[in-house]
Amino acid sequence: MKHEMDWNDLRYFLAVARLGRLSPAARRLQVEHSTVSRRIEGLERAMGTRLFDRHRDGLVLTEAGHALLPMAEKVEATVAVVSEELSDRDISISGEVRLGTPEGLAVCFLAPRVKPLLDGYPRLTVELLALPRLANLASREADLAITLEPPRRGPYVVCRWSDYTYFLYGSRDYLDAHEPIETRADLAGHPFIAYIDDYLLSEELRFLEKLCERPNLRFCSTSMLAHREAALAGIGLAVLAPYIGASDPRLVKVLPGEACFQHTFWLAAHADRLRLKRVRLVWDYLLSLAATHRRLFLFGEE
Repeated sequence: MKHEMDWNDLRYFLAVARLGRLSPAARRLQVEHSTVSRRIEGLERAMGTRLFDRHRDGLVLTEAGHALLPMAEKVEATVAVVSEELSDRDISISGEVRLGTPEGLAVCFLAPRVKPLLDGYPRLTVELLALPRLANLASREADLAITLEPPRRGPYVVCRWSDYTYFLYGSRDYLDAHEPIETRADLAGHPFIAYIDDYLLSEELRFLEKLCERPNLRFCSTSMLAHREAALAGIGLAVLAPYIGASDPRLVKVLPGEACFQHTFWLAAHADRLRLKRVRLVWDYLLSLAATHRRLFLFGEE
């Protein structure tokens, strides 16, 4: 008996293809593990071929699975656009938009500034992934991402979101208890707070060597928010992005006329997702935020 293809099976296929395992796919789809397995088996019977090879570490696309993937993504994108057009014809933009960003940017800059967008669109929900790593657009982990390095390949729309400058900060209490720091040579006797080398998101974050030949590292963390808290506790000096350093008046720029270095944030989205009005709305709002707060990113002041 021939099994008729159910186009809804493609949702299950895409979730498994992107996540590589049945259990995470089931959680994303909010169904039972067995439902995902049954749907995949049904799709394989309908197509008359195996779409995944089963391994101990998960499911890997076969040649047929790789061939199906771009077609399934086109169907997904079309269904999403049509659904949005039909549901939003006479009402405000609605639905969820998931944005992935570095943790410090999410907590210190974006979360306090998203309310005007939500006030203007009461049926819109923003899901903010505050990550200690870069969001994975390929697996559709997020609709939009602000990243340290732009995607190099793939069907993505990418634009320069904002340049930003890192500065050296210390707590007022720490600086009051030590001799004034007037030149970079004065930094040699101070303890530093930094990233753990093995977990750097970008080689650009290896910045202490630019300040001090042999920095005295006393505390390291994967989180810049932890760097801020350690600086506030008086452990030592920390290189912070300005939207983090400027968010607490207890922190003071050290050598304020000398930026440690400048970097760039990139705004990226899968081209299919950007066809959705709600995703484009958040994209445009993010661009307006960057333009409005340019001095904060570059100089640590509004």
